[in-house]
Amino acid sequence: MIFALSGLAVLAVLLFRFWFSESGWFAVRELEANVETQARQTAELAQRNRVLAAEVLTTKEGHEVVEARARADLGMVAEGETFYVVVDPAGPDVQTP
Repeated sequence: MIFALSGLAVLAVLLFRFWFSESGWFAVRELEANVETQARQTAELAQRNRVLAAEVLTTKEGHEVVEARARADLGMVAEGETFYVVVDPAGPDVQTP
C-alpha cells in the first residue's frame, strides 16, 4: 500500500513537471507559437528588403527613375516645361452661394 501511494505521488510530481514546468508541455507550445510569429515577421521583412534592394538597384542604374521620383515626390519641373494645376470647380473645396 505504501509503495502504491509513493508510486502515485511520484507519478503526480512527474506529470505536474511534464505539464507545468519551464520546459513543460505548455511552455513548449508557447515557444513554438513565438517561433512561428517570428518566422512570419522575418518573411515579411525579407520581402520588404527585397523590394528596397530592387528600388536601390533601379535608382543606381537609371536617371529616369530619379527624375520620376523627383517629379512625383518633390514636384520637380524641368527647364522649358510649364506646370499647370487643373482645379475642378465643383470640387469639395469650392463653396457656392
